[in-house]
Amino acid sequence: MSMTMTKNGSGGRLTLSIVVSVVLATSVAVIFVLGIFFSDDGANGFGSFNDSGGSDEADHQLKIPMVELVTAAARARNDESIAVLSSEFSSKSKPTVKRRANKNNKKEQGLAKSRAAIRKAASNRNLSSAIININNNGSSILSPSTIYRNPTAFFQSYKEMEKRFKVYVYEEGELPIVHDGPCKDIYTSEGRFIHEMEHGNNRFKTSNPRAAHVYFMPFSVTWMVKYLYTPDTYNLTPLKQFVSDYVKLISVKHPFWNTTQGADHFMLSCHDWAPHASQGNSFLYNTSIRVLCNANSSEGFNPQKDVSLPEIHLYGGNVNPKLISPPPSNLSRRCLAFFAGGLHGPIRSILLQHWKGRDSDLRIYEYLPKDQDYYDSMLWSKFCLCPSGYEVASPRIVEAVYAECIPVILSDHYVLPFSDVLKWEAFSIQVDISEIPRLKEILLGVSEDKYLMLKEGLRAVRKHFVLNQPVKRFDMFHMILHSVWLRRLNLRVG
Repeated sequence: MSMTMTKNGSGGRLTLSIVVSVVLATSVAVIFVLGIFFSDDGANGFGSFNDSGGSDEADHQLKIPMVELVTAAARARNDESIAVLSSEFSSKSKPTVKRRANKNNKKEQGLAKSRAAIRKAASNRNLSSAIININNNGSSILSPSTIYRNPTAFFQSYKEMEKRFKVYVYEEGELPIVHDGPCKDIYTSEGRFIHEMEHGNNRFKTSNPRAAHVYFMPFSVTWMVKYLYTPDTYNLTPLKQFVSDYVKLISVKHPFWNTTQGADHFMLSCHDWAPHASQGNSFLYNTSIRVLCNANSSEGFNPQKDVSLPEIHLYGGNVNPKLISPPPSNLSRRCLAFFAGGLHGPIRSILLQHWKGRDSDLRIYEYLPKDQDYYDSMLWSKFCLCPSGYEVASPRIVEAVYAECIPVILSDHYVLPFSDVLKWEAFSIQVDISEIPRLKEILLGVSEDKYLMLKEGLRAVRKHFVLNQPVKRFDMFHMILHSVWLRRLNLRVG
């Protein structure tokens, strides 16, 4: 089966034409993994990139749909937030199939140069404590801080991304489900990224698909739910079918999906049901890069290839004015901790059971009193509790960053956004669900020096969670692309 879809500027109607066809793979995927990302000690996060040639014994093997990246050491320490530590990867690994001379070689040679430059920067221990500060004019300087796993590696990687990275956006598909998305309220992250890739004046989009390093499928799962889902049925088949048909369409019209079995393709969605929709194609689910707010590692989210997308709730499409300029850091905050939210999911149930209305220092509400303002409560609290609901992501995390209220992460199996670059422990606190009864004791145990350090980290990291129009260097749009760039660096196509 395949699907004929056309891009229609009117945006009012979705037309699907299903035709029978036989899809033959026109080329073979040659995929293998390089040592990746940033090490915890900040010494040599990219030290295991491998640029070796092929081996004769591998010539029989045609493709690897998936490659296991998690090392035994990573599993032993139960570290789900980092894709993999390069220091635990052998630099002697070899590709599964010999590389063939083709047009991809030029792109791969460029990526090899980027890997070498990043590896060199990562090993520069003299600058291992540096951080990137971004001035108002967009220029960058290095100064001491600790919010990055490896600051020099990140900065070099970011520069390499700006220099080389190209994204092709598929033109197939009709509005409103394709080429559009929600740009306000709970799923803002999804629509803003799609809109920027479609209409923004950024350096990364290319109209030449053969020059692209990755391929973006610009469908909106949120709009699928709005236009294809029958309310209260919990039947997600129409969403999966749409995704299946879209992948079949692009794989018939273009050679790029079949070249890598989708490993250099990505989708992006902030809807809770996006992981289910991606099951419409097994290669999309298992091999492609899925940029998801619902980044639950116990439900198929794979941090070695998938990207955790921040969830941002922008009422009316804008940041609340109260969060634009938080109170000066020298003003004391009179409340220890704050949370207000409905009884959604098991974690909130535990939190409310233990702390709702029980302690004046911990202002925990199921429903915020009418005489209190939600954002004022955040701005006058030292810690903002961010428990998962039915799904792992919570917009409260980014709201807390904006309010300079230390986020307290209460979640199981949540892979935090940009955690292959950012040290979340430098600007947030994570509390095990089993420790919720001790929550006040834990928060009171944070020293004043540690609290001030966390607040400094929040001020430094804020720029990475802001959606700018137009986009700015190091903002959330660029951090999302950088996460995709890192995963493309770990893939070589021959």
